[in-house]
Amino acid sequence: MRPHLLRLLALTATSAALAGCGDDRPAATAGNDSSAVGGTLVIAAPAEADILIPALVNSIEGKKVADMVFEPLAEIGASLNTVGDEGFQPRLAERWTWAPDSQSIAFHLNPRARWHDGRPVRAEDVRFTHALYVDPDVASPQAPNVSDIDSVSVRDSLTAVFWFKRRFPEQFFTAVYHMHVLPKHLLGDTPAAALKSAPFARQPVGTGRFRFSRWTPSERLELVADTAHYRGRAKLDRVVFSIAPDFTAATTKLFAGEADFFEVMRPEQMPELARNASLKAVPYAGLDVGYMLFNMRDAKAGARPHPVLGDVAVRRALTMALDRETMVRSVLDSFGMVPLGPHVRATSGADASVPQIAYDPARAAALLDSAGWRDADGDGVREKAGRPLAFRLLVPNSSKNRVRYGVLIQDQLKKAGVAVTIEELDFNAFSERLMTRRFDAAIDARHLDPSPTVIKQSWGGQAARARESSNYGSYANARFDAAIDSASAATDPARSRTFLRQAYRTLNEDAPAVWLYEPRMVAGAHKRLQITGMRADAWWAGIADWTVAPGQRIARDRLGLASAAAPAPVRLANGSR
Repeated sequence: MRPHLLRLLALTATSAALAGCGDDRPAATAGNDSSAVGGTLVIAAPAEADILIPALVNSIEGKKVADMVFEPLAEIGASLNTVGDEGFQPRLAERWTWAPDSQSIAFHLNPRARWHDGRPVRAEDVRFTHALYVDPDVASPQAPNVSDIDSVSVRDSLTAVFWFKRRFPEQFFTAVYHMHVLPKHLLGDTPAAALKSAPFARQPVGTGRFRFSRWTPSERLELVADTAHYRGRAKLDRVVFSIAPDFTAATTKLFAGEADFFEVMRPEQMPELARNASLKAVPYAGLDVGYMLFNMRDAKAGARPHPVLGDVAVRRALTMALDRETMVRSVLDSFGMVPLGPHVRATSGADASVPQIAYDPARAAALLDSAGWRDADGDGVREKAGRPLAFRLLVPNSSKNRVRYGVLIQDQLKKAGVAVTIEELDFNAFSERLMTRRFDAAIDARHLDPSPTVIKQSWGGQAARARESSNYGSYANARFDAAIDSASAATDPARSRTFLRQAYRTLNEDAPAVWLYEPRMVAGAHKRLQITGMRADAWWAGIADWTVAPGQRIARDRLGLASAAAPAPVRLANGSR
């Protein structure tokens, strides 16, 4: 580790411990100190949100906003336990009751819960939400994660009952973690095909402690405190996402004093952060992993395997040809490590004993030779049946780290006789190409959920067949699916880990991606911020209880911010507010 990074991390060890601690106090209790209420938090956002309907969100920026505006029935605790209901905190549901046979859970809604337009939250909203998430015409990315819920029924206006297809340890987690309740009275008449283009998708009405205020594309997205919230108003008056075109521009906003918080600092930025008297480093736990994703299918004819990357021998050889340890040191210094697979070491079930495809350029060359890829004409690029061993690599220009990885991959694979063409795109175009499967390979990154079995969303066969899912590479293997299903069904933790190990081993052997980096997370923040709890799965989960010292609330006039008063009602297409 570089000496200045070592010193910085040592100095911030205490803040890391504080940031990693959850605060499970009820919000109303936490917010009783009126002197702590007030102020604006400006977050530098390195990309634009895609959409603000939770069931359709496919980007991390969209998820941050949706999580603040909408609420689940219950919130996972700081321990990120996913088995049973231990540690979960009441949200829209004030309590819940398990059936004696554990085949159903009745959620009893808080009678004081209201939508931001004043309408009460009802059990019909919960039933409507589940139906929307699993509707194939909606094509929610979360659909595979809630597939074990058979149905939701309404016992009375304040009681929704979840019925499960089977009993399994993560029933409660499945019911509450992946679904944020949506308003039937505002979306019930909207056809599934029209949801993405509906006004609600950009002007949502939720139940969270923050309500939507306004969204100026490519500039800012603003939320304000719901002062009449049933669990107590947020301590901050306002949260503003100041939108930047990329990570470099986002950090520039932080260093220039135009933003208070940026979630991912790069190693080379740490000295400047240390020199800035108004800023501090905030290390925190994260659940992020980066990888080079291969498309299993032909981008031009999806029914056919990819002419190059559809061959597992080629994918394994490409993995062997890449020195991932050198790359992670070059790009992330001590702020990253090579992953074990599509999960991070903090994930329950992570297993360092799972065999990895090791760096072995000689073996990579032999494998390509045996697969028929040889440099017959001496131009430095291997061919097979007249086709060069070449592919295009998509990289989002919003991430300097991923751009760097692209160049290193191109250089290392060139030595193996592989021609890689880098295609840099802005983040929205990059995401669109992934979602429509129009790519050969891409350097993607995933922010994971706490459950280890959630990887079926990105790698499962059901997700591969879905029209819009996060299994962008269309990877499918029945052995992997069976292992993940068995892991989620096992009631014995040791047995579950055995099945997870099988799933991870199958995935590593098939090499649908090259696992590149697991970052160590360090945020940059203004010292006036008092940060309470940064959960590994969602650092933003506790923002409603972050505070700004009364004497350090600075004006944000240059951002053109409105007053902290509640926004005017939004007129939606169906005439509701």
